[in-house]
Amino acid sequence: MVITHFGLEAFKIQFGDMVIALNPPSKESKFKNTRFGSDIALVSLNDKDMNGVENVTFGDHAPFVVSGPGEYEIKGVFIKGFRSDSHYGVSASEKEPRLNTIYSIALEGMNICFLGGLDSKDVPADTKEALDDIDILFVPIGGAGVLSPATAYELAVKLEPRLIIPMHYNGADDKNLKIFLKEAGEEKIAPREKLTLKKKDLEGKEGEVAVLSQM
Repeated sequence: MVITHFGLEAFKIQFGDMVIALNPPSKESKFKNTRFGSDIALVSLNDKDMNGVENVTFGDHAPFVVSGPGEYEIKGVFIKGFRSDSHYGVSASEKEPRLNTIYSIALEGMNICFLGGLDSKDVPADTKEALDDIDILFVPIGGAGVLSPATAYELAVKLEPRLIIPMHYNGADDKNLKIFLKEAGEEKIAPREKLTLKKKDLEGKEGEVAVLSQM
């Protein structure tokens, strides 16, 4: 499995010929657009910064789009979506939070949890139970409608993943990333261009943090 980060919450996960896109920004987003073909596209939040399915529809690849809670099986990949809240993109005049979907993805013998635009550490007990035995956790750390760095790390510890990948921040010098790494005791960690993993690489790990460069 190879994981690449394209900024904010946009990731590409590739294993063999299969490509999964996570929260790609749309053409209307102010964030960098990156085009590649995907087989599956997961959208946690219906926001221009995370719903750019058109940007991961390329060549012969027209992805199966998952954009909400439920259970899905696509080409041997098992996905579960759980309802949660987000205030990302909610204006001061609005009161109601937006629907955010937490995704659990099972592939290559690994369990991946993608929290999307989650803004609360209070994950329902039944959701937390369903997310048990997480190998890789993608957690937003940017505040401003999603989890703050300290709260993000607190939740990550509760979920007990083997590997934590922070997201939703602006580059290696972002203050939110620095705060998150300080909370984790990983202040000197060096960003990686890509992350290549097999199940055996995660054996014995407990809450290790991996920072990916934004392509």
